[in-house]
Amino acid sequence: MSVRISAMSVLPPVRRDRIIAQLPQYFRKEAALHTKEDFNNKVKTACQEQRTGTVGRFKISKVIVVGDLAVGKTCLINRFCKDAFDKNYKATIGVDFEMERFEVLGVPFSLQLWDTAGQERFKCIASTYYRGAQVVIIVFDVNDVASLGHTRQWLEDALKENDPTAVQLFLVGTKKDLSSPAQYAQIEQDALKIAKEISAEYWAVSSLTGENVREFFFRVASLAFETNVLAELEKSGTRQIGDVVRINSNSSNVHTTSKKKQPNCCQ
Repeated sequence: MSVRISAMSVLPPVRRDRIIAQLPQYFRKEAALHTKEDFNNKVKTACQEQRTGTVGRFKISKVIVVGDLAVGKTCLINRFCKDAFDKNYKATIGVDFEMERFEVLGVPFSLQLWDTAGQERFKCIASTYYRGAQVVIIVFDVNDVASLGHTRQWLEDALKENDPTAVQLFLVGTKKDLSSPAQYAQIEQDALKIAKEISAEYWAVSSLTGENVREFFFRVASLAFETNVLAELEKSGTRQIGDVVRINSNSSNVHTTSKKKQPNCCQ
């Protein structure tokens, strides 16, 4: 007797602290991808009726994390995925990735977080893994103005491998714990300006203390989930309309044919 194992059955169960029942809110209203307080009504209905298509079964959303060397990309990912902070910094060579599973509105959803190297000599290697990203997280150090200035180049490199209209952008300032209120207030104004110009959502976090890290990744997962479900609904709607047109067309042809044959039957 053969036993079939589905793809989802081999995945680990979703952790209790990865369940999202409500849309997490933005960090700054003036630099948010959208300011709605809840998920799209179509998305909520689709989840209730289990009409999310490949989302929840096979869909994995690819997230790439880019930015200068030593801005804290690895620490950011490790704080969320492993709830750990390693002071003994080691530069990422090439790329590394973590898989995180969520449950959003009762539907399983996965993020594949790609941690890319910030060193120039590894840039060519890392850029080969940019393709197919649905989310781009551009990281800078709030204590390093130069790293903020370099974010535009990192974005340009990431978009070379992706459709700019199909990618969600996040601009994230790290090491907030090391900045004084006055210093942070100044660089935040500059970061907000850049975030608006590149149409990115802005966040500031501390991987050392964990401040805003969980909230940020929950926001990323939720917006990526919503985008994927809406795309599935659009595809299914297009298929349904096409099927109706074909059915009606076939029905019309059958009806016309039967009319043409009727005189022959009567003779």
